[in-house]
Amino acid sequence: MINIVLVPIHPAGWPFIGLFAAVAFALFFVAAPLGWIGIVLTAWCTYFFRNPARVTPEGDGFVIAPADGVVLPLGMAPPPPELEMGDEPLQRICIFMNVFNVHVNRIPLKGTIERLAYIPGRFFNASLDKASKYNERMAVRLKTSAGDIAVVQIAGLVARRIKCDLVEGQEVQAGEVFGLIRFGSRVDVYLPPGFSPRVLAGQISIAGESIIADSGKQE
Repeated sequence: MINIVLVPIHPAGWPFIGLFAAVAFALFFVAAPLGWIGIVLTAWCTYFFRNPARVTPEGDGFVIAPADGVVLPLGMAPPPPELEMGDEPLQRICIFMNVFNVHVNRIPLKGTIERLAYIPGRFFNASLDKASKYNERMAVRLKTSAGDIAVVQIAGLVARRIKCDLVEGQEVQAGEVFGLIRFGSRVDVYLPPGFSPRVLAGQISIAGESIIADSGKQE
């Protein structure tokens, strides 16, 4: 019940919340109105790093949304070359997060972390298609019983820091928190053959809860 009333905060957020609070406190010694502005900004910072509990649907063939946000236009695209998954285009689902979305990212499907690759890059608007190719990103190759899936955290125009807590060889569960991207970004998912999208462009996804694709083999 306490997690419903008081939403948990991701551990990565506490240093920023503490900094905002310290600045707000100092501003009260300069001018009270500035201090209250600092309090509002501290509250926003706390809100940004929220990590609400999620109930993940059960099903071996379900692909769960890795991020909160809006689904961008669907399409086929080759997976990131750094993941060594071949050049064959795969179904790609992209989710764009604005600064008001929950920015905690979650595992889409049970499996094993096969490969991790961090690529420095640009900071184009994350809603643009070229962001998948040119922006700074962390690419994850997830080995599952239904085939390998690629999950890519992509920095955006405002986002400048990607946090990924995974290690190669790690066993993970669908819906498990694995990182976050600070201040606006996107997450791309590349599906193995045989999986079909269950979302449309413009639909709102909820990380850890929304089913964005499936293999059609659930019992």
